[in-house]
Amino acid sequence: MSDRERWTVYPLLFLALGLAMRAVLVPPAEIGELDVVRLLCREIVVRDGEGRVMLHLGRITDGGGRIEINDPEGDALMSLGSCPPQASAAIEFAGDDGEVVRRIGPDVEDAP
Repeated sequence: MSDRERWTVYPLLFLALGLAMRAVLVPPAEIGELDVVRLLCREIVVRDGEGRVMLHLGRITDGGGRIEINDPEGDALMSLGSCPPQASAAIEFAGDDGEVVRRIGPDVEDAP
């Protein structure tokens, strides 16, 4: 490698390494708004200013998707998705203690 090539290659190498390290060491800034056509992710969690989870969209351990909506205190209020024991779709309503008080769905016994 000639001296001229070294003056070209090594600065670019260190620049690339520095940018890669910066992405790992410096956390990205908070994004105020994001406009995308398609978003692919494993889960979405919406938190309020105090860190309480208000909305959680994700996957259930046994498979299927689920949307959980919480009240202002962060307690479970309602969920929509598949029920792991029945493996069918259902809407669940939670009481004040967070326990499911009503379940509505095609294969659920307490449907109206």
